[in-house]
Amino acid sequence: MQQEVILSVKDLDIKFTLRGKVLHAIRNVSLDVYKGESLAIVGESGSGKSVFTKSFMGLLDGNGFIPNGEILFEGQDLAKLKKEKDWRKIRGGKIAMIMQDPMTSLNPLKTIGAQIAEAIKLHQPQVKGREAIQAKVEQYLTEVGITEPARRSRQYPHEFSGGMRQRVVIAIALACEPEILICDEPTTALDVTIQAQIIDLLKQLKEKYKLTIVFITHDLGVVANIADRVAVMYAGNFVEIGLASEIFYDSRHPYTWALLSSLPQLGQKGEDLFTIKGTPPNLFKEVVGDAFAPRNPKALTIDHMEEPPFFDVTPTHKAKTWLLDPRAPKVEPPEIIKQLKAMEVTA
Repeated sequence: MQQEVILSVKDLDIKFTLRGKVLHAIRNVSLDVYKGESLAIVGESGSGKSVFTKSFMGLLDGNGFIPNGEILFEGQDLAKLKKEKDWRKIRGGKIAMIMQDPMTSLNPLKTIGAQIAEAIKLHQPQVKGREAIQAKVEQYLTEVGITEPARRSRQYPHEFSGGMRQRVVIAIALACEPEILICDEPTTALDVTIQAQIIDLLKQLKEKYKLTIVFITHDLGVVANIADRVAVMYAGNFVEIGLASEIFYDSRHPYTWALLSSLPQLGQKGEDLFTIKGTPPNLFKEVVGDAFAPRNPKALTIDHMEEPPFFDVTPTHKAKTWLLDPRAPKVEPPEIIKQLKAMEVTA
């Protein structure tokens, strides 16, 4: 059965004017987001993940602009919206975002309950009266796993731990009743135990509220537990997109191989952890060829000359690498990728 597309990005460019120069942050990107899925966008810091998704909510800073492309959502092109009053109809009630650091999202001078109530008043006007709103506040706090919701709602952000603050931010997002929930590195600042709890919570809430989740992270290990599909981003462009199982067990782009090889849990005892040598390209300058070629020890000559197109691996999996061209020489993936493939076979 064909999946319903809830948001469609087509040929999107995002640029920033900085100190008189133009930074080409997102370069001709296309991506469909399907209703009800969990899509993970993965890549190193600075690859453009957050900029890409902030464009869905009109949150590019004053220097950012969209010269080309479309962001199609509910019959309108979000890339064309200019007025703040138009964006207010999208933000929160249609598309909500959970940021990496909850302390930057929460007002330290307002109680937790007041901040959740604010979202309820704005996005659920049918809920009227102090008692009804407070009941809703306590309902959302309970749903995100915060006990004693009546007492906790009267407390301030500094009285909560990092993991609890992140739960509060999730409660505020739920109170907006969004269709798409963007999670921007929501577990990065948390320890692994709390990370796992937040991931489980998001999975439960996705099912209960029929949410579409876009999960941004630099850690492929995190997305293994939440993603239906994975889109790998490098230097402002997607280089591989596929089902989570395809990305983990049958990845084809050398950058995806490098990310997987960098996972600490896949390292060999007694050996140094794998690191990706070199640095991403300077996006103030035009990128020639495959952007990852200078860091790729398996790069072909053509990688330095011409940008590869997407090649289909399966109907759900595609990768932007010349290695998939029928004329390309056979290049073996690193050993860790072969081990992952063997793990899938025996699973």
